[in-house]
Amino acid sequence: MIEVNHERGRNSLVWMENITKKFGTICALRDINFGVQKGEVRALLGDNGAGKSTLIKILMGIHQPTVGQIYFEGRPVKIRSPKEAREIGIEAVYQDLALVNLMSISRNFFLGREVVKKVGPLKFLDLKNMESICRSSLHDIGIEIRSATERVGSLSGGERQSIAIGRGVYFGAKVLILDEPTSALSVAETRKVLSYIENARERQLATIFITHNVHHVYMVADSYTIIRQGHNVGTYSKGELSEEDIADLITGDRES
Repeated sequence: MIEVNHERGRNSLVWMENITKKFGTICALRDINFGVQKGEVRALLGDNGAGKSTLIKILMGIHQPTVGQIYFEGRPVKIRSPKEAREIGIEAVYQDLALVNLMSISRNFFLGREVVKKVGPLKFLDLKNMESICRSSLHDIGIEIRSATERVGSLSGGERQSIAIGRGVYFGAKVLILDEPTSALSVAETRKVLSYIENARERQLATIFITHNVHHVYMVADSYTIIRQGHNVGTYSKGELSEEDIADLITGDRES
């Protein structure tokens, strides 16, 4: 098991130290230490209700920790909103993806960050430029699309994940948070999404892979942090545990 070393942890790209979160009298997280290095895929594992989502919402600025400190690139930071998280380079791809079905792939790719061109005093969306950038950017990370003008609503679950991941990479994410990215995907689509995660690692992104699917994460993760009922169970390096060991630690059938 990887020992908690706060000084070493602060040298991680992201380090969350002694994070405690209370909602009234309910303690959702207690003294959690969690981090990820550049070029690492760190799995965050736990059963439903373990506290995974709460921890990530703190990292994204949706919740503020009751106690604890977040470090980014070695500096203490206070992240007060998802916008602030994105500004420093933390991008989250949530399970619901936040994509607009009736809009094209390129419009979704640039959603909230549209490219415009001026014609006299007027501004118009530069659709051709957005389509070209979208297509070439996705191609660069191994994602092929039929057409950037295709509606997102016609895409499969795996294809939708690829658009969201590609968007995060293009807009300069240093940390990519993937929330249950393989949930409800076919075997073939799951393989594709896992290959995108490996591609992100090759590009030296720090990737946080949140899941309760032990088999999927075991294929790509470099390390695993397991939490149970809001407490750290432990952080383990790849090869230190079998899939069965990880499953037992998640459920509590085995102690750390």
